[in-house]
Amino acid sequence: MDSYRDLEVWQRAMDLVAEVYALAKRFPPEERFALGDQLRRAAISVPSNIAEGYARNSDADFRRFLLMAAGSATEAQTQLLIAERVGLLTREQTRDALNLTDRVGRMLHRLAEKLRGGRRAPRES
Repeated sequence: MDSYRDLEVWQRAMDLVAEVYALAKRFPPEERFALGDQLRRAAISVPSNIAEGYARNSDADFRRFLLMAAGSATEAQTQLLIAERVGLLTREQTRDALNLTDRVGRMLHRLAEKLRGGRRAPRES
C-alpha cells in the first residue's frame, strides 16, 4: 500500500463526505449553518483522521486516529438521525449515508483491531 488513498475505508469515508454534502444542501437556510455545518464537519473528520493516522510513525498512533474517525462516523450518524427526527430529512433521503456510516464504522474497528497486534503492512519509501 503506497498511500492512505489506497485504503478502501478511506475511499468509503470520502463517499460519505460527498453524500453528506448533498444532504446538507437540502436543509433550509437556517439549518445549513447549524446542524448542516456540524454534520459536514463530522463527515469530513472521518477521512481526515484516517489520512492523518496513516501518516504517523506507529501502529498505535494510527489505531488511535482510526478510533477517532469511528467516533466521527458515529457523530455524523447521530446528526443524520437528528435531521430525520426534527423533519429536515426523511429516512429515504438518509438511507445511503446511514448505511455508509455503519459500513465505515465497522471497517474502521476491524482495521483498528488488526493494528492492535502490530500487523500493518510495511510502507514503501
